[in-house]
Amino acid sequence: MANLILRSCCSVVPSSTPHPSWRLGSGDFSHIHGFAPSHHRRNSRSDTLLVRAVAFNQNKQTEIQKGWVSRVGAATMAALTFFQMTASVHLVCSNFDWRLGVAEAVLYSPDTKVPRSAEVALRRAIPAVNPATKKIQESLEDIFYLLRIPQRKPFGTMETDVKKALKLAMEERDSIIATAPFDDRDKATQLYDSLINGKVGLPAMLDAIAAKDPDKISIRLQSSLDTIAALELLQAPALPYLLPNDYQELPRLTGRATVEFILKRGDESTFTIASGGGPQDIGKIEVILDGYSAPLTAGNFASLVSKGAYDGITLRATEQAVLSDNERSDLGTALPIEIMPAGEFQPLYRTTLNVQDGELPVLPLSVYGAVAMAHSTKSEDFSAPSQFFFYLYDRRSAGLGGLSFDEGQFSVFGYVTKGKELLSQLRTGDIIVSAKLISGADRLIQAGINSG
Repeated sequence: MANLILRSCCSVVPSSTPHPSWRLGSGDFSHIHGFAPSHHRRNSRSDTLLVRAVAFNQNKQTEIQKGWVSRVGAATMAALTFFQMTASVHLVCSNFDWRLGVAEAVLYSPDTKVPRSAEVALRRAIPAVNPATKKIQESLEDIFYLLRIPQRKPFGTMETDVKKALKLAMEERDSIIATAPFDDRDKATQLYDSLINGKVGLPAMLDAIAAKDPDKISIRLQSSLDTIAALELLQAPALPYLLPNDYQELPRLTGRATVEFILKRGDESTFTIASGGGPQDIGKIEVILDGYSAPLTAGNFASLVSKGAYDGITLRATEQAVLSDNERSDLGTALPIEIMPAGEFQPLYRTTLNVQDGELPVLPLSVYGAVAMAHSTKSEDFSAPSQFFFYLYDRRSAGLGGLSFDEGQFSVFGYVTKGKELLSQLRTGDIIVSAKLISGADRLIQAGINSG
């Protein structure tokens, strides 16, 4: 069996292959602030032997197939395959005895329901202020994943989920509307009515399920989930938790905000825009900042944007990320790593996550267009004061479960929601003409700190 080295997120690569963190393109982030290989980082734990069990079993199965396929029938081959997939494998490593079946190894892999788009990640990151609204969302999110089944769709399960959501929504009408602030209750009522009675609401989704039309189900599901997200945002006008005392005087974002980046080529060439219209001299990218999950990081970034700190900054591009080339000690605040783990009520600080142990962030890095802060040059317990990057997630270079090798290691604070097609076009030397806060300025609290 070939010599294998286990890497982060349970990926298996040949020992001669460098860690992906080392080969991030011509800009090699291992020499840029904080983008060191994950095995050099604090809290990077040793990889388990789970994938070695998978690789071992797969190799053994291949050997059996080569030696026996010409001498046994299809039934015998199937029996051997079944045995190989269910039998335990004896492993001895570093004086430890391991007995692990392939099924267990696969089931131990990271959650396959990790959000794969900015929209889904942001929707699921909204705080659960009203339990009924969140339960309705969870029932519908199940359908979102059921629709991804390539073979026969489980329409019966979808119908059950929608009926459960509809029943709960009707029973909890008053509490759902009353959770919104008084001034927003008329809008909450309109959203609720569109969910219950709208042409693309829950009843319309039941009609699409009865017709077994996946396309209509998808359209109406998206509409219903958008409505629920809008309701949840109304229900969460501020952070549902208190920040630690040590961070009370730092800028913070108490909800969502949107930043618009205006970009131009450093070599005076043009961008190709998804909406058409031919080559464009200027490109626009919109980023939604999530202060619910990363209030300090998003707040520091929004504060810098409001002061024009990123206007005229050049970009540095590699295969995996586009990084702002602007790290200065007189800009922003060196913040502790800030990550909200899934299932937790508030962020953790100065602590990274061990994805292999099932620790997953609410705002995953493994989404194309994730926006995060680089690490500080002084300590990997902290983020850089102002240097951020757009992450160019590529599932083909990810680990088991489709997670980035750097998942849970950086302070992710938002996602590109418009202009994603420009990210792959950005090159080293391209320029941020301007970065402006176009919504959510009322959620930014400049708490008596001079960051600039």
